[in-house]
Amino acid sequence: MSKAKSEPAPNTEADTDAPPLAAFESSVAELESLVESLEAGDISLEQALAKFERGVTLARQCQTMLKSAELRVDQLVGQAPDERIEAFARPEDDAAG
Repeated sequence: MSKAKSEPAPNTEADTDAPPLAAFESSVAELESLVESLEAGDISLEQALAKFERGVTLARQCQTMLKSAELRVDQLVGQAPDERIEAFARPEDDAAG
């Protein structure tokens, strides 16, 4: 029971940007750790399958969070139809031209 109190559910949404961003960042960090562990190859097949399964779950959660963020950006941009959106120019592109 104490585990439920110490770890918030990764899919919960709040009114602020911090919790979803923190959940995304921690999911990516865990996913990177799983990949490193799998690449090392010093675990049993059973452990590898469990880590792979967890990785697939995390990857899907991250993809969902990214899609949500993309929709949010689209909504924010759509709220200002008078503004023109221009392609991002890197500083080195401006210096060369």
